[in-house]
Amino acid sequence: MTRATRHHPDWTLAAMLAALAMLGPFSVDTYLPAFAEIGRTLHATPLQVQQTLSVYMLAYSAMMLWHGSISDAVGRRPVILVSLFVFAIATLGCAASYRIEYLLVFRALQGMSAGAGIAVGRAMIRDRFDGHVAQVLMSRVTMLFSIAPGIAPIIGGALHVAFGWHSIFLFVGLVATILLMVCWRALPETLPLHQRQSLAPHALLEGYRDLLTHGRFLLLVACVALNFGGLFLYISSAPVFLVHHLGLKETQFGYMFVPAVVGIFLGGWLSGRLAGKLTPMQVMRLAFAMLGGAALFNLLHSCWGQPSVWLNIGPLMVFNIGMSLGSATLTLLALECNPSRRGMVASLQASLQVAFSAVVSGVLSPWLSPSLAGLSAGMLVLNVLSITAWYGYTRLAARETGVPSQG
Repeated sequence: MTRATRHHPDWTLAAMLAALAMLGPFSVDTYLPAFAEIGRTLHATPLQVQQTLSVYMLAYSAMMLWHGSISDAVGRRPVILVSLFVFAIATLGCAASYRIEYLLVFRALQGMSAGAGIAVGRAMIRDRFDGHVAQVLMSRVTMLFSIAPGIAPIIGGALHVAFGWHSIFLFVGLVATILLMVCWRALPETLPLHQRQSLAPHALLEGYRDLLTHGRFLLLVACVALNFGGLFLYISSAPVFLVHHLGLKETQFGYMFVPAVVGIFLGGWLSGRLAGKLTPMQVMRLAFAMLGGAALFNLLHSCWGQPSVWLNIGPLMVFNIGMSLGSATLTLLALECNPSRRGMVASLQASLQVAFSAVVSGVLSPWLSPSLAGLSAGMLVLNVLSITAWYGYTRLAARETGVPSQG
């Protein structure tokens, strides 16, 4: 690996890794506007339709444990190519489903294959780049990836209205097929043979045990999961939040998702601009100021103000700026908890994050979404827990390294 490769990130790799990471949001956000129609055509209850999201998230989380570990052993490229192929087949199965039970099975298969891009992609960035250059590339991926949650529900709503809900999965399957062909031709292998790890059961168990008992890693994962949970609470509650509380139509989901995307994009841009200029502690202080301020305003308005598209959705954009700003810093810090098994680290981080998101969508969303105050209170509580986890990380890091905490 040349010095130039390690110090000059390129947009081509960032674009491919971002596209791989987009499969997750496209698998979730495109079909949200069609929930009611899916229930009617498949004779399913609202709870059963909601479970198509939960089963996807649980399968995504369970298989995420293995994507990175397998890539540590066989290389990054084969894992991504095989996962893309399986995802494309599963998506076509979703489109062909005529009973809710079949849709649940193919959604689970989608979830098992969709996570390789984001987990292995993070490891690929750290394989090739160091320090603030890795942060710049991670930020670029975030900026490009942020497009997906904004356009996915708009595309899904338009396809649903024009052609029915089956067309949504046909479209996602086409995207996956095109991405498979592009990666087959252009995606590089970033893990040299001499750095590959064993897939022996005892080696895997030892690696997972080390990470699951690694205090700093667990606290960093908690920060990422709790921050994203504040956003995902609103994503998974979007049909109720937008249609019931704010009076919008199925084709107007972009009123929430576009500002959310703008926030993620701006946070990624800001993270790249601040890379090498601010310390990780300073970046996280700025990120938590945005997260906490937005969550607090959101709660105050939801409790004492009138429902408003701009005042209820505006804080989500600011919240997302803070979440995206801190994401690259938290992820890179986590990847350094075990440099020899970055694939496993990335997989376990993503798996725990998605498992928590499944809890948010399956438990917190149905519980809190009946009221705007409930949703905003949930966001604030998650933010407070994230700040607490970061404080714990800084104190633990100071004790283990002997460097005074600045967090």
